[in-house]
Amino acid sequence: MWFLPVAFSLYSSNIGSSSFIGLAGSGAAAGIAVGVFEWNAMICLLMLGWLFVPVYLASGIKTMPEFLQRRFPGERIQLYLAVLSLFIYIFTKISADLFSGSLFISLAIPQLNLYVAIIILLSITAAYSVAGGLKAVIYVEALWAKYNCSIPSDYLSPQETANGAACGAVRADFDHVLRAPDADLPWPGAIFGLTIIATWYWCTDQVLVQRCLAAKNLSHVKLGCVIAGLIKVTPVFLMVFPGMISRILFTDEVACVDPDNCKSVCNSRIGCSNIAYPTLILRLLPAGLRGMLMAVMLAALMSSLTSTFNSGATLFTLDIYAKIRKNASQAELLIVSRLTMLALCGISILWLPIVQNSSDGQLFDYIQAITSYLGPPVVTIFVLGIFWPRCNEPGAFWGLLCGLVIGLSKMLLEFTQPTGLCGEALPNPTVLAKMHYLHFAILLAFLTVIIAVTVSLLTRDRKFLPRMTYWTRFSNKKRKSITEFKTKEENTRAEVPKWLKCLIRENKTSSSEEMIEEQPVQKKEHEDPSEILREEKSWNIAANLTAVFLAVACVFLHAYFA
Repeated sequence: MWFLPVAFSLYSSNIGSSSFIGLAGSGAAAGIAVGVFEWNAMICLLMLGWLFVPVYLASGIKTMPEFLQRRFPGERIQLYLAVLSLFIYIFTKISADLFSGSLFISLAIPQLNLYVAIIILLSITAAYSVAGGLKAVIYVEALWAKYNCSIPSDYLSPQETANGAACGAVRADFDHVLRAPDADLPWPGAIFGLTIIATWYWCTDQVLVQRCLAAKNLSHVKLGCVIAGLIKVTPVFLMVFPGMISRILFTDEVACVDPDNCKSVCNSRIGCSNIAYPTLILRLLPAGLRGMLMAVMLAALMSSLTSTFNSGATLFTLDIYAKIRKNASQAELLIVSRLTMLALCGISILWLPIVQNSSDGQLFDYIQAITSYLGPPVVTIFVLGIFWPRCNEPGAFWGLLCGLVIGLSKMLLEFTQPTGLCGEALPNPTVLAKMHYLHFAILLAFLTVIIAVTVSLLTRDRKFLPRMTYWTRFSNKKRKSITEFKTKEENTRAEVPKWLKCLIRENKTSSSEEMIEEQPVQKKEHEDPSEILREEKSWNIAANLTAVFLAVACVFLHAYFA
């Protein structure tokens, strides 16, 4: 692809039905601060095009698990990523998409409850064999003064609540994207923690990276990333602002406070900010256009669901089941993949009440919180693997595993806490429980680095593969297949302390990493990174100049709305 399809593909892969519901809902509830998630992507896209993709292209990989499997030879890291991806699909992609789509249906057809809408949606999706759909947006202008006055009739003053917090009030900092360290979106987390999880999403996720791997050359990758970054300015105006306008127009419903009132409006006692965007669509547009936009959102949703189902089924069938049943027939694998889709549906439906009642009823906060608990260890290992050659397979594996345990602990702690209604007094949470998810992402990434670096330094130093790190992306040394190498004799290994032998047991594949013959070989097209990384001077200059413009625009937006 040339750069424009790359850019539009990156953007459309990022924006889905849950974006309309989540961004608009957070805008209605708390103002424009959620826009920092969109604008932070501008910098991460530059990192994708200039730092990550050159290594991916030079290494010749096609998927992200394949990159880690080559960089850290062995099967356990590949298995880890497959299992983790299934969890993320269930907790964020499928359940969030099902919730947003069924919410839209139940609002359009009030006679249907949430779960009946989900059954209808899944039934349609099961017959929906062509993944595709339209993306549509509405451009509107919001007035700060009107939003500042959008206080619901069931508003409770601080004197009327048990914990001294006003319910239904408009935040004083609703027009700021950078907020106090103890606010709902603290600025340290918005700058540092968000960059960690955004780098995981934009630079290591297969769905996004694959768009770049399909580009004609590196210059088209860079220009595509820059243009996609410029387009990422728009969601604030196309989704967050309409959510704020929805609160202005339908204050008592979107910004309801009383649990019984909220229950009657949106079937949730926590709050109804998630209905901001669909309510705006269904109340303001004429019947024909309303139906068309509803079809557009559902088509986008079903496209996203079918892609997720197929990806999840492929991950489980090929990366997990096929390794357990090595002689499984194609028919057996096909049956397993279909059953996996049903299992993903079932587990996601069971998880829906958590989605509905978490993060104060704000879908976007829920998605980002889950990402903050599971994503930082993965992106940390990718960064170490690309930029620190000394990182080895045991260090990467134990960094990932320990990071997962820590992240899951925080996640379980978060979702086992009682969900309090606005103004309700609750027991004081522990320090870890009340830590903001973006601050936790910083802590989790730091701990993963410490573990991975420590284990790597305490275990045998292994030579990194040519073209698998940023520093060796131009190497023309031959890289042989992992299967071509045999395990070296144990007496040739560096001695490992006995206490570590109990904790770090390397599998035979990973111990065969002396797999490089450090000698120049005759260049071939597929082994010569200069071919795929070659850039024409004019294209390179254009990409670099537009990258500078994008960085300046990102800084300006953050500063102007800070």
